[in-house]
Amino acid sequence: MAETVESGASESDTSEARPARVRTALELDLRRARAAQRKVEREAESVRAAATAARRKRPPRALRCKGEPLDCARRWFRLHRWEPFEFQQEVWQAYLNGESGLIHAATGTGKTYAAWLGVVIEWLRDYPAPRTRTAVRPAAPALRALWITPLRALAADTEAAIRAPVEDFGLPWSIESRTGDTAARTRARQRARLPTALVTTPESLSLLLARDDAPSLFDDLELVVVDEWHELMASKRGAQTELCLARLRRFRPGLRTWGLSATLGNLDVARDTLLGVDRTGAARPGRIIRGLVPKALAVDALIPESIERFPWAGQIGLRLLPEVVSAIEEGETALVFTNTRSTAEIWYQALLAMKPDWAGLMALHHGSLDRKTREWVEDALRDGRLRCVVCTSTLDLGVDFT
Repeated sequence: MAETVESGASESDTSEARPARVRTALELDLRRARAAQRKVEREAESVRAAATAARRKRPPRALRCKGEPLDCARRWFRLHRWEPFEFQQEVWQAYLNGESGLIHAATGTGKTYAAWLGVVIEWLRDYPAPRTRTAVRPAAPALRALWITPLRALAADTEAAIRAPVEDFGLPWSIESRTGDTAARTRARQRARLPTALVTTPESLSLLLARDDAPSLFDDLELVVVDEWHELMASKRGAQTELCLARLRRFRPGLRTWGLSATLGNLDVARDTLLGVDRTGAARPGRIIRGLVPKALAVDALIPESIERFPWAGQIGLRLLPEVVSAIEEGETALVFTNTRSTAEIWYQALLAMKPDWAGLMALHHGSLDRKTREWVEDALRDGRLRCVVCTSTLDLGVDFT
C-alpha cells in the first residue's frame, strides 16, 4: 500500500514538474529573444553614424548641368554607373511638357527617379546659374514637391533616394519627411516653414490641409507624386488621398500629378481616379507610361507532409516551423510575414529558440516597436546584414535592397 502511495506521489510530482520545465524553457527562449533585440538596438546608433559619415563623402563640388535638361539627368545616371530606361526619359519629358500621368513599372526598375528627376532638371533649366557648394548656403525655396507614401518605412527610403540628385547637383533645397515618426522639434519647424520637398503620408497631409493658412503653404507647389498607388486606390486611405489631391488642385490648378504603381490591371481607371475631374466634370488628361522590365519570380508553397489534421493546428501555424526554417536557410535574406503583432512576436521567439545561432541575424519589425529600432532593421535589410526579419504589414511594400 505504501508503495502504491509512493508511486502515485511520484507520478504526481512528474506531472507537475513537466509544465514547470516547459515554462522554464519558454522563459529562457524569451530572455534570449529580448537579449537579441537589445543587441539590435545597440547596433542601431553605430549604423546611423556610419550612414551619416558615408553621406559626408559626397564630392565637394556640385555636378554642373550643361546642355539640354534631359542630358543633365543622363549625366547624373552615368555618375552612378547607371543607364536610364526609355520609360524614365519619357516621364521626364512629359513632366517638362506640363503633363500628369501614371507610371506603371515593376518593382525595382526605377520608378522613383522617373518621377523625381523631372522636377530637378526643371529647376536646373529655369535657374541655369552654376551652383557650387559654398560656406554660406542660400535659403531653401518654398515647398515645390510633395511625395505621398502609404507607409512610414517607405518614407525613410524615399527621402534618402530623392536627396541624392539634389545634393549631387548642389541645389539649395531642403528635403524632409512628415509622418507619425517625425520628431516634435521637426514638426514645429515645419509649422513655420515647409521644406522644398516633403515626403508624407495621406494622414499627415490631411492635417496640413486643415490649417487656416493651407493655401499659402502650397503657393509654389509644382509636383505631387503618389507612391504605390495600387495599394492606396481601393481603400479608405485612397479616398482620403483623392480628397487631398482635389483640394491641392483648388489651390494650384496647374499642379502636375504622377502616380507610381507596380501591379494594376485596369490602368485607365487607375489614372482617371488619380487625376480626377475638372470643374466641368470631364476627366483630366493624363499619360500612362509603362516600364515593363522582365523579372523572373519563383513561388513556392509550404505544405505539411501529412494533413490528417487541420494544417494550421497549434499555435499560429508553428507546426510548419521546421519547413519555414529550411526555406529561410536556402536564401540570403527572408521576410516572414504575420497577420498580427502578437503572432510576429511568437514566430520571432520560436525561430530564435530553434536556431539560437541566428541571434543578432534576426530582427522583428512592427508598428509597436521604437522608431529607432525599426529604422535600424530597415537599414540592416538594405545592407544584407540580416538573415531573417519577422514582420507585419509594416514591411509589406518592402525596402530598397542594395
